[in-house]
Parts: sequence; C-alpha cells; structure tokens
Amino acid sequence: MSQSVVTNVAKSKTVKVRAGMLDKLPKIVGMAFGDGAKSGTDYRAPLPTDTSLQHELLRQEVDSAVLQDDGISVRYTCELAKETLGGKEINELALYDEEGDLMAIKSFMNKGKDSDMEMGFSVIDKFSDFKITE
Repeated sequence: MSQSVVTNVAKSKTVKVRAGMLDKLPKIVGMAFGDGAKSGTDYRAPLPTDTSLQHELLRQEVDSAVLQDDGISVRYTCELAKETLGGKEINELALYDEEGDLMAIKSFMNKGKDSDMEMGFSVIDKFSDFKITE
C-alpha cells in the first residue's frame, strides 16, 4: 500500500534551474518522519501539492547519499537510534532539501518503532522521463 510522489515544489525548483531562473538546486539533506498518513483503517496517499507531512514527528539528517550504478538515481539512508521515536507508528516520510522544503513524500503501512532497537530507512531518488507536449 505504499505510495510516493515528487512534490510540486521539487518540480518547480528543477524546471527553474533548467530555465536559468535559479542558479542551483538545494541539496537533499534529511528525512522527515510522521505518523499522520493513517486515519482509522484508511491510508492517505501523498499529493504533489503537499508541502508537509500530515503529522510530522521528526526531521533528521540523512546518513548517506550514494549514487547508484545506473548513474541517474541516488539512495538516501537514515537510521533512527534506539531511543528515537520509540513506541511510535511511522507511516509517512519525506526527503527535504537544505531550504527545508519537502521534495518527495512516501506513505506506507505502519512501521512500529521499538525503543530498544535501531530502525533504518532507505529511499531511492530516481530521475524519470518527461513529456513533450505540442
């Protein structure tokens, strides 16, 4: 049931850099974690227009960003320490840039975080094709 989306903020920044309206894209620096994607038995899919998680619990810097063998994707990883978010049900996360804007959001089934163990998250950011319209 996981669903992910690239936000309109991320798309806007990308096209502005390509058009020369911005000098550079701010780099991805962290992951935001939340528990607001579930309401009762339903999960809310993120929307491109979202600028925040439904209920953000924590922002944490990524531990690593590794370019993948395909040359067009990066794997971001973030590990939550034992005591971090212990007892929480995490069901949404986002990549955020150095300006604090959410670039991509993912919602998923509850992941229970025990307070006596670490928990790792990994997100692959992959460039996708664009459409040419006439």
